[in-house]
Amino acid sequence: MQESGTTAHAVNEFAPLLQTLIDHRAGLVKTAARITGCPSRAEDVVQDAFLRVSGMTLDTLPFNTQLNYVFRIVRNLAIDHYRKQSMEQKYFVNDENDLNSAPQLANPESINVDRQTLGKVDSALAQLPARTRYAFIMYRVYGEQQKDIAAELGVSPTLVNFMIRDALVHCKNSVVQAQGR
Repeated sequence: MQESGTTAHAVNEFAPLLQTLIDHRAGLVKTAARITGCPSRAEDVVQDAFLRVSGMTLDTLPFNTQLNYVFRIVRNLAIDHYRKQSMEQKYFVNDENDLNSAPQLANPESINVDRQTLGKVDSALAQLPARTRYAFIMYRVYGEQQKDIAAELGVSPTLVNFMIRDALVHCKNSVVQAQGR
């Protein structure tokens, strides 16, 4: 019974800080949206701030600094989120277009086009260094994880990601060039 009283005391101790976050939620979302560039991501940032504030175990802040403290938490989380998103867009392979495309119906013409495209991809892969070709095939064909490929090749996972990205770009460029686009 005393344990639940301790929990209630901990919640009450941070209630002013949480209440500040709740009372100024709209302004916090706007602040985060200016940094992240997206209202839904800003909502995620404010939710992360709520979780961070609710998990804190420090002394109660003076009333006049609570709002500044909550805004600083949201601002820092938004900046971290923006940096992470920027890095992911810059360095990681984006497979969304490939996964969301509608499958074509199998007819003789599309089968022939697909075979020609595969031949062009095979030729493009043959032009790549062996290590890059291996990383690409293991990841895209066999579904191996990049960290496992990196361990096998004795390189960093980041390098494997770059090799896969470079191979994909090379294959796409080769197919586009062969089609005369």
